[in-house]
Amino acid sequence: MERKTAADFDQELLILFDAYVHGDIDRRGFLDRASKFAVGGMTAVMLLEALNPKFAEAQVIPKDDARLTTEFVFYPSPQGYSMTRGYLVKPKAATGKLPGILVVHENRGLNPHIEDIARRLALENYLVFAPDALAPLGGYPGDEDKARTTFATLEQPKTREDMIAAVRFLKTQPGCTGKVGAVGFCYGGGIAHMLATKVPDLAAAVPFYGNTPPVEAAAAIKAPLLVHLAEKDERITGGWPVYEAALKAANVKYTAHIYPGAQHGFNNDTTPRYDEASAKLAWSRTLEFFAANLRG
Repeated sequence: MERKTAADFDQELLILFDAYVHGDIDRRGFLDRASKFAVGGMTAVMLLEALNPKFAEAQVIPKDDARLTTEFVFYPSPQGYSMTRGYLVKPKAATGKLPGILVVHENRGLNPHIEDIARRLALENYLVFAPDALAPLGGYPGDEDKARTTFATLEQPKTREDMIAAVRFLKTQPGCTGKVGAVGFCYGGGIAHMLATKVPDLAAAVPFYGNTPPVEAAAAIKAPLLVHLAEKDERITGGWPVYEAALKAANVKYTAHIYPGAQHGFNNDTTPRYDEASAKLAWSRTLEFFAANLRG
């Protein structure tokens, strides 16, 4: 079956799906409102299934790739949920210490797609750690709807502390040079922004379409930023100019790209919102940015 893209769906339906993914409406609300787009033998349930992620089909680096060492490890977070867990990945062929990259997931916890992203980065010769915000509540449940529901019950001040602790954990790993960058997607993009304001020695931050911190927090940023935004993402991109002004006022080193025609989530290759051209360009820019700021 030919893989569907965002162009196969009405923009209003994509906006509706975004609202569902981010908890603004529930499943029933989505199905009720999506029913008007269910034509040509499609049902609202079929539309939702078409828009939901297909992890196995989109996997790039297998879990058992012989070039990598992977493990789930616990790490302490005294100011957060006390003890939590993440996915640590490193290339087997590495000699000496490697720069570290923290990979922060969307609002469903550490799902197979984000694990795959971690493996992709590790093959670029980095020590990679992907924390699971849902670990204190049992971890990613294997179901996106359950994950979203559980995620909404997290105490976000504690979860943010878990992410700050994850940077410290990665930075102090025996195989890490001590230089650590962060990349995040959607919710994780917001966390990458937040880490840049809270971790003075963060070496680089790459938020993909993430919520920005309060403008007054911009003055605390020491790390260079590479910001990826989607043109058709008013919820996030619409608020960018105000935060960008704060970055300029604080003399923060940043680069921002708004990808024409791209939807929120355009880097996620498990869903139809994936935009291959924009994602490949953003990924190449990300790798260049990390190489410049973590390997120096």
